[in-house]
Amino acid sequence: METPHRPVWRKSSYSDNNGGACVEVARTPLRILVRDSKDATGPVLRFKGQRWSAFLASLKH
Repeated sequence: METPHRPVWRKSSYSDNNGGACVEVARTPLRILVRDSKDATGPVLRFKGQRWSAFLASLKH
């Protein structure tokens, strides 16, 4: 169950299945969370909604 304290992580469709680039994203009411799926207890990037949209737009260019 997804709650602000327990987000549901979803693996990026761009991640490979060979243990390489594995990125997971979770959405909470206030933030978008990003982590390395191989290190579930490691650091997490936290984005506000507009910042997340700007980040994605910068990746597309």
